[in-house]
Amino acid sequence: MYYKNIPNILTIIRIILTILMLIVILYGRSLLPSWVDYSWVNYLACLIFCIASFTDFFDGYIARTHNIKSKFGEVFDPLADKMLILGAFIGLLILDRANPWAIFLILSREFFITGLRVMAASDGKDIAASNLGKYKTGLQIAAIAFLLADLFPGGTFLLWCATIITIYSGYEYTKQYYKS
Repeated sequence: MYYKNIPNILTIIRIILTILMLIVILYGRSLLPSWVDYSWVNYLACLIFCIASFTDFFDGYIARTHNIKSKFGEVFDPLADKMLILGAFIGLLILDRANPWAIFLILSREFFITGLRVMAASDGKDIAASNLGKYKTGLQIAAIAFLLADLFPGGTFLLWCATIITIYSGYEYTKQYYKS
């Protein structure tokens, strides 16, 4: 049972990586030697974000595969996910690489659905994540990675696709909540 705490450890690592990513975005230029091109800050922030995103996948996979549940995981796994996305979006806003309206709509939906889930839990109900929610997360991660790397075009397009899917999945969650 050595793997029992691995999902929680990965969640903690994700939180730490989120802070590190934001430090790189905010202070990367001053942390790098002058002879290193600034684009490496973009790549490093993107790499940290991608590694943190993988910890989200693996902690869920390990927890489901081995049927591991904990109060810590129930509370902090979704919180760490939101921290990662929020940290990346704040960084992208500071770098002026993302549309503020898209980010506002995505974050508003995230907070709204989190509130809805808290209300459902207080009523003894559970609003399970849907496949659409997983696609939403995947699109958000892809958009953020493209925008952070600032290497390939398409990040803005992916961000608006993620925004549309995010809003629609929020509608689906809301509908599911009121049906239950």
